[in-house]
Amino acid sequence: MNVDHVLLAAPRGFCAGVEMAIKALAWMVRAFEPPVYCYHEIVHNQRVVQRFEDLGVVFVDDVDDVPPGRPIMLSAHGSAPEVVEAARASGGYVVDAVCPLVTKVHHEVKVRANKGYRIVYVGHDGHEEAVGTMAVAPDAIHRVETIEEVAELPAFETPVALLAQTTLSHRDWSGVMDATRERFPDVWLPGRSDLCFATTNRQSALMQIAAKCDAMVVIGSANSSNTRALEKLAIEQGCPRVYRINDADELPDDLSGTVGVTAGASAPEELVDAVIARLDPAHGVDEVRITDEEEYFPPPRSLRELLTAVDVVATLSLGGSVPDRPAVNDRMMSASEVLAAL
Repeated sequence: MNVDHVLLAAPRGFCAGVEMAIKALAWMVRAFEPPVYCYHEIVHNQRVVQRFEDLGVVFVDDVDDVPPGRPIMLSAHGSAPEVVEAARASGGYVVDAVCPLVTKVHHEVKVRANKGYRIVYVGHDGHEEAVGTMAVAPDAIHRVETIEEVAELPAFETPVALLAQTTLSHRDWSGVMDATRERFPDVWLPGRSDLCFATTNRQSALMQIAAKCDAMVVIGSANSSNTRALEKLAIEQGCPRVYRINDADELPDDLSGTVGVTAGASAPEELVDAVIARLDPAHGVDEVRITDEEEYFPPPRSLRELLTAVDVVATLSLGGSVPDRPAVNDRMMSASEVLAAL
């Protein structure tokens, strides 16, 4: 490899929702004897999932596979209402780690459906977030992914609302949105976009560097929607060589010149560090930052209460003073650091 220079996109990697979900599952691993169960992959990243599996976490695609009474976490992508109910009925400790941005879309679906709207939902077929969202009001929602599918929708006699999977690229969303607005001129849209700010930021950062690079490396798993959107965007920007990889071992050996690096919203920073070390650029790394992300999503309330209780018991067992103990503050440690410490 003969890499001269690396352009490193920022923001990159973990978003606020992933940060929250990973730290929440890490705390469950520490609070309960294994196995701890998780409905679907906690996030779409092979390395993160493998790390938790090594610690005794069992990922399932059906909550009926969870033995009664065992702790279970519901993934960041959001779950159908009947899945949440079934998990709570199992008698175990349940933590719903759904991203608040997905919760917002679920709420919009419920409200619009109750008001008699037909909902046009832009989302990827079979994606866990789309499946969970559509289950909120299955009789009122119509999933589309292309302009052609919008044209095939029936002529609704009721009001129409337009909502979206949070991890769509802006390009995937905008064309379908325009087609829906043309087909249904009075369509209702939320005041604040459903598209995840982190997804948009990562795409904007990539656009700042892709055309300047001889090759672009996108770190993330194949089942990550936002990672695949980054890969597609790099190609559209005219970068001659684009590689989506899970980790540094998958890098080609013949990269040269200027190489761009970014990571999907489910990829930990340790993978970025390993890729840069493997590239070993002769003239170093320049980070190209378009914005700072200050968003923070606290862990679910049920988990915060559990952490406080565990902390009180630990303090008492060590003979400490409960009023004088330091407060539990998950914000001070990143999810990447939590993963590295597991």
